[in-house]
Amino acid sequence: MTRGLALITHSTKPRGGFVHTLSLAEALHRQGVDVHLVAVGDPAAGLFRPTDVPYTVLPAPSKVGTTLDDRVFAAIDTLEAGLAGMAGRFDVLHAQDCIAARAAARVRDAGAPVTVVRTVHHVDDFTTQALIDCQRAAIVEPDRVLVVSEQWRGILRDEYGRGTDVVPNGVDVDRFPAPSQDYRDALRDRIGAGPDAANGKFVFLAVGGVEPRKGTVHAFRALAQLKRERGPRAVLAIVGGHSFQDYTAYREAALASLPELGLTLGEDVVLLGTVDETELAGWYHAADALSFPSVKEGWGLVVLEAMGAGLPVIASDLPVFGEYLVDGESALLPAVGDPDALAAAMRTMIDDPALRQRLSAAGRAVLPRFTWEASARRHQQIYAQVRARAAA
Repeated sequence: MTRGLALITHSTKPRGGFVHTLSLAEALHRQGVDVHLVAVGDPAAGLFRPTDVPYTVLPAPSKVGTTLDDRVFAAIDTLEAGLAGMAGRFDVLHAQDCIAARAAARVRDAGAPVTVVRTVHHVDDFTTQALIDCQRAAIVEPDRVLVVSEQWRGILRDEYGRGTDVVPNGVDVDRFPAPSQDYRDALRDRIGAGPDAANGKFVFLAVGGVEPRKGTVHAFRALAQLKRERGPRAVLAIVGGHSFQDYTAYREAALASLPELGLTLGEDVVLLGTVDETELAGWYHAADALSFPSVKEGWGLVVLEAMGAGLPVIASDLPVFGEYLVDGESALLPAVGDPDALAAAMRTMIDDPALRQRLSAAGRAVLPRFTWEASARRHQQIYAQVRARAAA
């Protein structure tokens, strides 16, 4: 008998993985699927925005150790206990991360009649053997594994011997409507950027915090090149920062390097922290370009979000970006991990308003290929297949 579907994730923080999970759940719900969202967080706070999707927020563990290993295994235990109490309501548990996948597999292996589906967005660079083993188990244990790009299909095949299905991300083009001009002006004024790029500073927006995977140190070095050449002509505004992993050492070292690069925190580089949906929409529309020089991405949902707001994009030449972007046509894709190439792209973006307009138009043209409705329909096909196999 077909029961419900649970989409499971380890956090309610509005980062890419949870945004993907919530957006997919909402698209499935609109299509009439009996879907329930399960996450770990603060039940009193709920989710970061309202939703029509039924959901359960399990209380985050109150007592955990100080290491990442401690936090990961405590989160797995929390999700396992919560899912075990709800398992009779669902026949498919769709995990969206390593923690959720381990918890779901434990519930299945304890005898619950469920099928475990896992989406691998990317593979983390864990450093302890316990977490490396945990991550591998979270890839090999599920009954069906999905990825969001061809690049990661190849990685999981070659490095884990795991066959996967590619189901691309979607983007909600209505999620970030343009705010008033006064609001956008106020955001730019807050960081000393002036009313626009022609009469103030050029604002490069970075979304995701100061993290190794986001290539932040390369962005700092590229910005320093521009400042040496032209003075304080541009500012890098960084949104985000919350992560389950502890990037404190990387963050502190990156910020400590600013003075020797000739950059001033609060002037050349501005940390905006975690912002709400209204402010994030404001920054997407107030900035002049997105700077997203990631060195590792599963898909790069931020890129689609930025293009949906009409923002021209600088990313990197990771293979995953090449699956939906064309260098010089829909984005600028300098060599990954190369501050000189990134600086050249930033310089070009500043100097060529006509290019910015072309990139903006071409970016919007990419978006119809990636809708949550299409992603939800493909997910429904996969759920039907795993249910048919379970019934057989």
